[in-house]
Amino acid sequence: MTIGILALQGGFAAHARMLASAGAAAAVLVRKPADLAGVDALVLPGGESTAMLYGLARDALEAPVRAFVRSGRPVLGTCAGAILLAHAVRGPAQRSFDALDVDVERNAYGTQLDSFEAEVDAGGAFPDLRAVFIRAPRIVRVGSEVEVLARVEGDPVLVRRGPIWAATFHPELGDDRRVHRAWLRELS
Repeated sequence: MTIGILALQGGFAAHARMLASAGAAAAVLVRKPADLAGVDALVLPGGESTAMLYGLARDALEAPVRAFVRSGRPVLGTCAGAILLAHAVRGPAQRSFDALDVDVERNAYGTQLDSFEAEVDAGGAFPDLRAVFIRAPRIVRVGSEVEVLARVEGDPVLVRRGPIWAATFHPELGDDRRVHRAWLRELS
């Protein structure tokens, strides 16, 4: 299984390291449409969603990535990647791939200075998981077909619909591989 990592901006290198340490066989950095050839799953990393949308348009990647996301193949979006996967985005509004029936508010927890770590409530699935939130979005609405896997202070922070997962935090930061490993198990 080959995993592509969108590598236009943001935390793509941290995801590559995390995927390797979590047991992923092969990862390729996606910077142009041809890089998606042979990719079985895709990671949309954290970063700045507006900058990513600009880069996707500039590099003629928006349509191929949109098609990949809509293909039903596995996708993991973290922070800005979660914003890109959402149905609707506010704070301010922007376009997205509408791959998950969730609405998000950008930078909902504040500025870079308001970044924080918190323990995740995952109903025992990820005991003692500490999540890093950096200018994080907040999921403000979850559709009926979307499963909430984890919460922080009642807010959904890790959700999925089939093989499409979104985290409003950065599971690629630190040494805890459990979120990546759980997503990778979905791929087999």
